[in-house]
Amino acid sequence: MLKRRGGQVPGVQLVMRSTRVVTPEGTRAASVSVRDGRITEVGPYDARVPDGAELADAGEDAVLPGLVDTHVHVNDPGRTEWEGFSTATRAAAAGGITTLLDMPLNSLPPTTTVAHLRTKQDTARAQVHVDTGFWGGAIPGNVADLRPLHEAGVFGFKCFLSPSGVEEFPELGPAALESALTEIAGLGGLLIVHAEDPSHLAAAPQKGGPAYADFLASRPRAAENDAIARLIDLARKLDARVHVLHLSSGDALPAIARARREGVAITVETCPHFLTLSAEEVPDGATEFKCCPPIRERANQDALWQGLADGDIDCVVSDHSPCTAELKDGDFGTAWGGISSLQLGLPAVWTAARSRGHTLDDVARWMSSGPARLAGLDGRKGAVAPGHDADFAVLAPEESFTVDPVRLHHRNPVTAYAGSTLHGVVRATWLRGQRIAEDGRPLRQCGRLIERNQHAGRTETQRTERPTA
Repeated sequence: MLKRRGGQVPGVQLVMRSTRVVTPEGTRAASVSVRDGRITEVGPYDARVPDGAELADAGEDAVLPGLVDTHVHVNDPGRTEWEGFSTATRAAAAGGITTLLDMPLNSLPPTTTVAHLRTKQDTARAQVHVDTGFWGGAIPGNVADLRPLHEAGVFGFKCFLSPSGVEEFPELGPAALESALTEIAGLGGLLIVHAEDPSHLAAAPQKGGPAYADFLASRPRAAENDAIARLIDLARKLDARVHVLHLSSGDALPAIARARREGVAITVETCPHFLTLSAEEVPDGATEFKCCPPIRERANQDALWQGLADGDIDCVVSDHSPCTAELKDGDFGTAWGGISSLQLGLPAVWTAARSRGHTLDDVARWMSSGPARLAGLDGRKGAVAPGHDADFAVLAPEESFTVDPVRLHHRNPVTAYAGSTLHGVVRATWLRGQRIAEDGRPLRQCGRLIERNQHAGRTETQRTERPTA
């Protein structure tokens, strides 16, 4: 793939060339010039390559901006048998993701104080293969910790409105939610919310067992719809920024769209599994499909796709929430709820998107620029454009493969996509002008820890590049 060519423009160290470069202005043939890890120019396809510069010619493979995944549960430290920074970021690199943000729970300790944040950063620093940042957590009793966490560089704060599944990260009741959001609004910060109403969950039938239909009935759409409606009301009252995590109910989209028209600062994400998997295809006992909120019916999935097409859903991120195989025990009542998909998000979404008439430009908007904007990283990440980090995902869009869990890099070989045939093979991933993965194999470790509102050329810590074993 790499070739050296002569030329005359000084300072350029790398030229990435393809007949299909996905830029903010659309897909076109182009040569992308890189110096010191940053894009300096997106020029004509046949532009001369400067003396001493390296040419990475992707041919007809598409060059997308590196994906930004703002919803990843790394679980490290404390539950590293579930996942860890090394394995999660290897999987990310292999899947075209160049930046991820770690969720504040499922690790021990959770990221609810500055001291806990420093513990997590110290754990991650020597392990990350991609650029990695952190969300803080909002839980009962930690309002006084929110400002210090904000000043320490977390990208925002996550809370639950219903039980999280781990005792060290309790949900916020109505009064605690208002207190936390009042503080966060005063900081100019962002609250990201797992929005399911606990009263609806408590009233729903809780049968357990292997039947997926019973599990689906236990997490009704009304739980999401009503929680989102109350979140909208509170955001309006406090003039606060809020973000709805992993939207699965298409019924909530009209209220979200109406709130936006009225000036409420609300954004929304959904996930690959909600866009590509449906309740009708989940076999009984197949708890690798369990997540909360749940994978719903095909008609609901159509509504989510329409929300993406209409711009009412801002981004698509993984909600990678892995666990050991033993915790996926065949009983939907007791199995851990989470989908392992970090390495597969791009091909999964592209497979479904292409069948619905969407383009790679759409996928880049949903999975690169949208999440970057949510995190405040736009201008630095999420676009093939001058001034941005030279982060690229090289994709063969027409090629397909069958998912073999043992070939994935996340720690435990469990995924709802096992045996699926997906379109879009990630050929290579580049981070700040360095090729970090090729053909599903991580090559070098040069990820950095990043913080909210850093200057584009600065990071929390500088990393020494090292090859990947």
